[in-house]
Amino acid sequence: MELRARTIVEGFISGLHRSPFKGFSVEFAEYRQYLPGDDLSTIDWKVYARSDRYYVKKYEEDTNLDCHILLDVSASMSYATGEVSKVAYGSYLAAALAYLMNRQRDAVGFVAFDEQIVDRLPASARTGHLKAVLLALSRLRPGTRTDVSKPLHQLAEGLARRSMSIVISDLLDDPAETISGLKHLRFRGTDVIVFHVLDPAELSFPFEQPARFRDMEDDLELLASPAAVRKEYLHRLHEMLGLYERELRGAGIDYVRLETTTPLDTALLAYLSTRARHG
Repeated sequence: MELRARTIVEGFISGLHRSPFKGFSVEFAEYRQYLPGDDLSTIDWKVYARSDRYYVKKYEEDTNLDCHILLDVSASMSYATGEVSKVAYGSYLAAALAYLMNRQRDAVGFVAFDEQIVDRLPASARTGHLKAVLLALSRLRPGTRTDVSKPLHQLAEGLARRSMSIVISDLLDDPAETISGLKHLRFRGTDVIVFHVLDPAELSFPFEQPARFRDMEDDLELLASPAAVRKEYLHRLHEMLGLYERELRGAGIDYVRLETTTPLDTALLAYLSTRARHG
């Protein structure tokens, strides 16, 4: 897991240095953008020449942020039509994020949940803590039923205000309850990013032949012709996706939809964009 995370992150960072994203073409772990009132002598003019923006060197205390990675491991996250299930993709993403946070000297915390919290490591920047997070990720087992909101409400009460929560889930639960839990995190003063992970087949419903569709969490089955249910399925799916996007972004929560085939660079860049707001 550590090798995979390191390979993903180092490749991502290398790509940033070659990319047109000038705001991220510097060592983001070491610099922040200049703010009115900063000492002009702290501006790094070499970085300015490369990026055409003013950056100042961070001090150790500038980089101390508690970051919590919350990964849904409920049964529905085990779904896969390709090589990578949603929970496997989420685990790779969580590992890469933890490695990137550790590189930036941020404290990393990890929570795995289904209908309750099943594993938890408090945020820490201590030597060796990253290995503990990666070990926890490598030992994950499929959970049971989904109740996204319950663990979120529980966690929200204990988070520090100057922190960041990253939720990785398929959000296949009651949208109103799930949104309530996510807003609780946000209204406690923590920045929140939601990575909504779905299998490509869940978005396109490509099935053609009559089949037996089984709920992965309660074993209910439905024998149906895909042609007969596709229109209604896609209509309800798009309603749900639109609701999540409107409600979460309206609450100041960063919402990023990912398919299990999406390169992880997309998610890492979204994280950095949110992280940069802390200055």
